[in-house]
Amino acid sequence: MSDRKPNQPKGLYELYQNDPDHADEKVFGRQSYPDRRGFLKGAGLATMAAVLGGAIPFHRSMPSGIIPAAFAEGLEDVVIEGKDGLTVLNDRPVNAETPPHLLNDDITPTARHFIRNNGLPPTEVDADNWTLTIDGLVEQPMTLTLAQLKSEFEVVTEALLIECGGNGRAFFDPKAKGNQWTYGAVACSQWSGVRLSDLLKKAGVKSGAVYTAHYGADTHLSGQPDKLPISRGVPIEKALRGDILVAFEQNGEPLHPMNGAPLRLVVPGWPGSCSQKWLTRIEIRDQVHDGPKMTGTAYRVPNRPVAPGEKVAKEDFVIIERMPVKSLITAPQTNSKVSGKQVTIRGHAWSGDRKVASVEVSKDFGATWEKATLNPPVNEGAWQTFTAKVDFPEAGYYEVWAKATDDQGISQPFAIAWNPKGYLNNSYHRIALMVG
Repeated sequence: MSDRKPNQPKGLYELYQNDPDHADEKVFGRQSYPDRRGFLKGAGLATMAAVLGGAIPFHRSMPSGIIPAAFAEGLEDVVIEGKDGLTVLNDRPVNAETPPHLLNDDITPTARHFIRNNGLPPTEVDADNWTLTIDGLVEQPMTLTLAQLKSEFEVVTEALLIECGGNGRAFFDPKAKGNQWTYGAVACSQWSGVRLSDLLKKAGVKSGAVYTAHYGADTHLSGQPDKLPISRGVPIEKALRGDILVAFEQNGEPLHPMNGAPLRLVVPGWPGSCSQKWLTRIEIRDQVHDGPKMTGTAYRVPNRPVAPGEKVAKEDFVIIERMPVKSLITAPQTNSKVSGKQVTIRGHAWSGDRKVASVEVSKDFGATWEKATLNPPVNEGAWQTFTAKVDFPEAGYYEVWAKATDDQGISQPFAIAWNPKGYLNNSYHRIALMVG
């Protein structure tokens, strides 16, 4: 029986034979990504091609020091109850991402929606007796059951994208602290619920309202009942826009326990941390909310470009609001071997509160770009699907890169400026293909 590891690219077997204890760290290990980034740095073309298992036809276009995308993926998929193929980053709290090739559906199945927890989910959930309180700076504070939400307000169903602000953190150098998300902390499921704006309209928002504050039933990792794991909010203007849902169904079924059952917020286009899970209360405040993960450096970036590794004072950080333009190639799977000279590339693109205007793909390390066919979103707040037929001139190792541009003319960069918390990485997505 072969000792070859699952999904191991052809040509890497010798690394495991020669150094089995450290090969994963050099090539794939998520915890030692900066070392992995340095793997093959300065290696000659012949050495790189030998490890890849084939020639690199467009090697003259490769940026100096680039490490092939074939070495940028993790190995181990762990199955969670009710989930399919997610990669677990840590188990206390549970955080798990979805490999890009499992995000190929236009509507993300519940089983493949990523998990981002800050605390411990409630152990007992009684949907029939669950309540949501709206209070603070409102004329008429309310406490509503799920049955009242469904009967007293218009129920809407929309495909809405949620992305963790730290998606792509694994690729920062120097390494940023936090969950080492690669590409899969993003999803676009179909959510059913009521508009937050409708709830606030009925409650009557008072003048002087500045921000919402969101509270959930999850508990702090310390076990202290008076200590919240996370409580974030959004500016009142965003809350009243009408695009935020208080959701009780995902893809036509009750929410998955790890995705916030029985009630959660879905705030499309903004960091997923705004989309409070196990939702119990929304308070309207006369100041920017100062709950856990709202202050300091949490979900904030420097107000200016900073050098890699630079220390930044807390007062120089600003709150992340809309997420940047981004794209993801979902087919073929990276490290695939494909036959024939033409391959259909498929993926998704999105841009915070904006629409994506175009997606381009490159097969020659960015020397030239080809325009992809881009579909409109099924509704505002959803991602957009793109396809492209790419012709390859000869057999060998190729990378396909994707670059999206939004309706304000802002495009993805090849690499983004470093920031201390590793947020908002919207650099090109790259996949490795061996064409034979």
